[in-house]
Parts: sequence; C-alpha cells; structure tokens
Amino acid sequence: MTTDAGQNKPVYAQQLWFTGIEQVEVREQPLTALAEGELLVQVECSAISAGTEMLVYRGQIPNEMPLDATIAVLRSQQQDQQQYPLQYGYASVGIVKAVGAGVDAALIGQRVFAFQPHASHFIATPAAVIPVPADIAAEDAVFLPNMETAVNLIQDGSPALGERVVVLGQGIVGLLLANLLAQFPLTQLHGVDAIAVRRERALQLGVSKAFDPFSTADINALKQQLRVAENNTGADLIYEVSGAPDALNLAIELSGFASRIVIGSWYGNKTAAIALGGNAHRNRLTITTSQVSSLAPELSGRWDKARRFELTWQMLRKLQPSQLITHRAPLSEAPALYQRLHQSPAEILQAIFCYSHA
Repeated sequence: MTTDAGQNKPVYAQQLWFTGIEQVEVREQPLTALAEGELLVQVECSAISAGTEMLVYRGQIPNEMPLDATIAVLRSQQQDQQQYPLQYGYASVGIVKAVGAGVDAALIGQRVFAFQPHASHFIATPAAVIPVPADIAAEDAVFLPNMETAVNLIQDGSPALGERVVVLGQGIVGLLLANLLAQFPLTQLHGVDAIAVRRERALQLGVSKAFDPFSTADINALKQQLRVAENNTGADLIYEVSGAPDALNLAIELSGFASRIVIGSWYGNKTAAIALGGNAHRNRLTITTSQVSSLAPELSGRWDKARRFELTWQMLRKLQPSQLITHRAPLSEAPALYQRLHQSPAEILQAIFCYSHA
C-alpha cells in the first residue's frame, strides 16, 4: 500500500465514480504501493467540464467512441469506456508527495497538472504529469485543458487583422476563446449565448456585443452588425463552441462568401439537421472541426504539444481564468453539484472540487 512520504501512513484515495445515467458516488480506495517509476500526487483541486463531462453524466457518449483515446489514464481504465461504472475528469492539480524507485526525489513538493479523473490522490508516472510553473496558482493551472483548447481554436481559425468574428457559446471555453480573440485587432468581436450571466461576463472579457440566440431581435441586430444582407459580407470567422448542434444553422446564417466556421464543440450522440443548401452551398464556406488532442498539419512542422503548452501557460498568466470560478465544493458534494449543473446550468459558470488534507 502507498504511504505518504514523511508520514509513513497508508493512503486512501477518495474517487468520484459515474455509476449510471445522472448517478455519481464517492468511493474510498486504498492505493497500491508505488512501483518503480511511479509517483503519488495529493490533489489540491480538479475542474468539472460542463461540456464533455456532462455528456458522460447524462449518458450521451456514443458507444463506438472512447472517451478520449489520447489520454492514457482514460484509455486504460476499461476496454469499453461507455459502460458504467467509470471514472472521468481531466483537469487535476496537486502536489507530489512521494516517489518510487527510479524517480527523482526532487519532484517531491512540486505542483503538477495531470489529465486525471476526480480523486483526492492518484498514482502516475513522471511522464504523465506536467510541472506547474511556480508563479501560477493551482486554481489557474486547473484551466490548462480549457485554455489549451482555446489556443488551439485560435490556431485553427487564424483570425486576421480587421476581421468580423463571432463566438457561438460563452461557456468556459467560449469565454476563454473570446478573451484571447480580444487581444487581436479585429473590427468586430461578438459573443452569443442564451444565458444572460455568460453574456455579461463575455462583455467584461472583451467582446464588442453579446446576443441571445433565442431572441429574434438580438439575432436581427447581430446580422445588422455583420451586414449579412449585403453582398460578400457577414462574419469572416465563426466559432461554434456552444455544444448545441443546431447552432451550426445560426453559424451558416451569419456567414458570408468564403466565411470560415470552426466547430470546437463535441456533440456526443446529439444530432441536428444542418441546412447546407442555398447560400451555404453558394458561399463556398469552409467548415473545420477543431480538436485539441492534435495539431493542425500545417503547424506541425514548427509546433508540437510542448510549444503549445508553453504558450498556454503564458495565457494562463496573462488572463488568470480563476476569476471564472463560481462554485467550489468538496468531493462529497458531487451528487448534488452534478445534478445542479444538469438542471440549472445558468447558475454555475465554472465549478471545481477542492480537496482538504489533514
């Protein structure tokens, strides 16, 4: 059994398990002894993904698709990732507390990030954790995956000087993306979201205007801003990060000739009819899917994951996304918190689990 360095006490991990549709429970598991090449991390905080993670909670993951084939800990949990019970989560920050044989003892005390499911402790290899720079707080570091996603969306969309850009969806990824886009010399930058609090936060983070997709008046005003009715106008670049497949129809409505639509959402098993006739066909639209687990081929000659992580840390320093955390809870409150995220998403912008250790 694993023991904590310096205390020689057995370590029991509190782990979150998804046990069925809209069902989670916390289980206490003893951790095995550290093998050669392993280390023990005591978690400080882990972030809940309101996108992919809520698809797991709702049972909306396609049966034929693994949860994330690029994250080793998720890939190795079980052969069929879609069968409950399962663990999920991919944003944990903690402190290395002990190391096994063959691991540099200097790592003890180092703050690290890991793509790990929610748990108070976990065992990993040094290659599976990412050292957190000393000047970045744990609650900012926990946004590493979302910020990397936003950076990847920027790279895939290639916003240019003077362009008109629209971001559909102002959840965490949408807000981080809008905040990054606000650093560019764009002519217009608009946010679209059905939740008023998110629209207000988007304005604070730099969008020119924010619109409700379910308000006819708002959408007409947005189209007027983009001059959609005029020839060769409309948005130059549209990001779809709302998680709602039918938002693609709004993206097409806001497009002009040769507009670019970048799809950053993962819809799970949700589908919607997309209107690709009429102007969508004539306008020679470019529709691109963007996923953070890989880099665009045109960048891979100069960029790799290490370089992108370096840039992501810089953006975390600059934007300090911990300001977006609205709810902090112990893991014991997970069942109520997930149900609240499911039933009343407008009340929560970003929720994280905080772990106290005696």
